[in-house]
Amino acid sequence: AGGGPLLPDSVLYEIFLYLDHVDVLSVGLVCQQWHAVARDEFLWKELFYRYYRISREVPRHPAAVSWYDEFQRLYDTIPCVEVQALKEHNDQVLHLSFSHSGCLFASCSKDCTVKIWSNELDISLQHSSNMRPYNWSYTQFSQFNSDDSLLLVSGVFVGPHNSSSGEIAVISMENFTLLSRVRNKPYDVFGCWLNETNLISGNLHRIGRITSCSVLWLNNAFQGIESENVNVVKRLFKIQNLNASTIRTVMVADCSRYDSPDLLLDYEEQLAASSTSTCPVFDLGSDSEEEEAKPKQTPEPAVQELPDDGGVRAEDGLQQLFDDIMEGRVRPAMTETELETKVAELFVRNRTKPPELNLLSTDSNSKTKYLIFTTGCLTYSPHQIGIKRILPHQMTTAGPVLGEERRSDEFFDSLDHVIDIHGHIIGMGLSPDHRYLYVNSRAWPRDCIISDPMQPPPIAEEIDLHVFDLKTMKEVKRALRAHRAYTPNEECFFIFLDVSRDFVASGAEDRHGYIWDRHYNICLAKLQHDNVVNSVAFSPVEQELLLTASDDTTIKVWRSPRVVRIQQARKPRPRKLLFSWLMNQKS
Repeated sequence: AGGGPLLPDSVLYEIFLYLDHVDVLSVGLVCQQWHAVARDEFLWKELFYRYYRISREVPRHPAAVSWYDEFQRLYDTIPCVEVQALKEHNDQVLHLSFSHSGCLFASCSKDCTVKIWSNELDISLQHSSNMRPYNWSYTQFSQFNSDDSLLLVSGVFVGPHNSSSGEIAVISMENFTLLSRVRNKPYDVFGCWLNETNLISGNLHRIGRITSCSVLWLNNAFQGIESENVNVVKRLFKIQNLNASTIRTVMVADCSRYDSPDLLLDYEEQLAASSTSTCPVFDLGSDSEEEEAKPKQTPEPAVQELPDDGGVRAEDGLQQLFDDIMEGRVRPAMTETELETKVAELFVRNRTKPPELNLLSTDSNSKTKYLIFTTGCLTYSPHQIGIKRILPHQMTTAGPVLGEERRSDEFFDSLDHVIDIHGHIIGMGLSPDHRYLYVNSRAWPRDCIISDPMQPPPIAEEIDLHVFDLKTMKEVKRALRAHRAYTPNEECFFIFLDVSRDFVASGAEDRHGYIWDRHYNICLAKLQHDNVVNSVAFSPVEQELLLTASDDTTIKVWRSPRVVRIQQARKPRPRKLLFSWLMNQKS
């Protein structure tokens, strides 16, 4: 134990054969020889690195006591044993969400219901709400507020002339009554809680054919109050969209726990530095030049940075552009789409509130939060992550309905950070401590050029799972891979992922859910379904419990081998055979 040469392959091969045929965790109870093996740290270290094919540069998990315990953790605590299949939905199940206490979870489905389940040893249905009476087409997302007293449910709303938009409903967990409904456009904004009683929704206003404006609203969950002195809604941010892009998939990250994360992912800093070339992060709050730090990738003719022209006003820039067009000085001639984008850029240039400065130096003890969402600048498919700081005074609906009084040159809000993924984003999730953002994406070709925002590049079948540190705004670790998706851009849909203390899980279109270890960056399990897996959810209080939801209309419940053994040991053993034997002896 401790040191020495590498173990011969023949010895490791015999151990692998032994592990394949015997329960590694029960052998030590019956075989004295195994106790000596279990105490040999050097042997288990070799076995661990070779069995899981992990680079030796990766250190042991910081919470691990020994290599044997670490092997035992990955072997025995992964929720990969199916223990129950819930079949109460009669159409595709799209999303799952746990309450913070872990006692309840909600499911959304194409059958237009949101179901509330009781999380006991045997999971049971507690309530089902049908949203069709409210002209909903289906439910797509849900989220419990921080004290689990309210449930936000997001769905697709069928409006006049069969137009589809989104709507958010708030349901009381006390008696399952519907408290309020809020319009939400586009529907894949989803919506989220900002605090216990206020939620965020979206709206979209068309400015041109490919130019629009997204408005994010703060709504009070209790909107039955009718008073001219109390607001139930307030505008948070107003952001310009170029090239047919829109804001979608909003979520809120709490900055207060950044200095005490559950798990640090910084052991591969050099690898993270090299991997940021594929996912550059632009600090829009800095006055320094960032162009040299950007990777030299695809040219972006539709959204070139405006050069420093010594403070020329936007109005003068517009007039100069029009003069150049009329006098034929624009070569080559602009298309209608390029002209609209250029005019929109010039118009917004001096009408945007500047970004918040010093975003990275946020006081960890403050109540500051980040609003995180998908967006874009080149095409309609979401390929960037926008981050906007929410200040404490913005976290209430009190004050003017349209938010702070704005000067005429602050018509739009700017983003504080933008993370460019260079691919179609199909899922996002926060770690439990809100320190890390995990992003599912399908990459574009490396050297692609987007000339038409309505025709995005083809996307890869492989799904990349990126990890970003929200404290440093940098990508950490290499992108995780294993899961796949097959739908093209125009049919691409959201695949929800979830993160626990030690694991990250995701759905996929290949009829499997996947589980990775966050520290070692390895895939640990594939969870079988009969169709696309849309959503996964860890219990927030028990990471050895995982739920998966699928187009096969089922919700599957997965527990770890360790928990399954414990539960089976607690069950009373059948005594029928023993009773029969005793009766035979008496006769």
